[in-house]
Amino acid sequence: MTGNAILEVRGLSRVFGGVRAVDNVSFTLGRGEIVGLIGPNGAGKTTLVNLMTGVLQASSGSVLFEGVDVTLQRPHQAARRGLARTFQIVQPFPEMTVLENVAAGALFTADAGSIRKATEEAREHLEFVGLGKLAALPARTLTLPDRKRLELAKSLAMRPRVLMLDEVNAGLNTGEIDAALDLIRRISARGVTIVLIEHLMQVVLSLSHRVLVLHHGALISQGKPHEVVEDETVIRAYLGTRFAERHKGLVRHG
Repeated sequence: MTGNAILEVRGLSRVFGGVRAVDNVSFTLGRGEIVGLIGPNGAGKTTLVNLMTGVLQASSGSVLFEGVDVTLQRPHQAARRGLARTFQIVQPFPEMTVLENVAAGALFTADAGSIRKATEEAREHLEFVGLGKLAALPARTLTLPDRKRLELAKSLAMRPRVLMLDEVNAGLNTGEIDAALDLIRRISARGVTIVLIEHLMQVVLSLSHRVLVLHHGALISQGKPHEVVEDETVIRAYLGTRFAERHKGLVRHG
């Protein structure tokens, strides 16, 4: 495992029947990086995250976390190690309060040790994401943007070292997206490595240090954002010539 890497994926594959949903994918994540994971619908992005977090078992290949082979881990083991993720479809415990939702994560995945300590930590996470004043409300009463913030607070309660965000901006308007991006930057500033699964290319380009591109389950490109959007393979498979030309124009004119 390379010196600054916190997580390494080696030749990871997952086959469903005759379909290779993830096809021999290899990459590393550096400590504190924000890495964008993009690709068309059905490219294998969520399946890849499921393999990395133990939701699915790999057909072949391996996952190393801080130098330890964790390929066969289960989701609760991944969570306790500090491999956290959010879900595109946000599903809090609806009848529990906002505070109780976050405290559950602190208690059962981060091993806070006691309900009192988990609750104290939960309050801190809610303040961080801007939900402190809503702590006593039932989670079912939250708006979509606030449910997204709750999802982030729950993931932070797991004390993540790697946080995988699956379409965290889906369904949000421009102002809400700007607020979400600011929050992601603040999480990154804490030293958390972030994998950002995202369809909004401007979001990916504004946040990511590196970008990984999946197509038909295979990793077809990886590199700095400006390198990836100028890659002819990526343009043909995903971005399209119009987007690439528009991006080049923005770069030329600052």
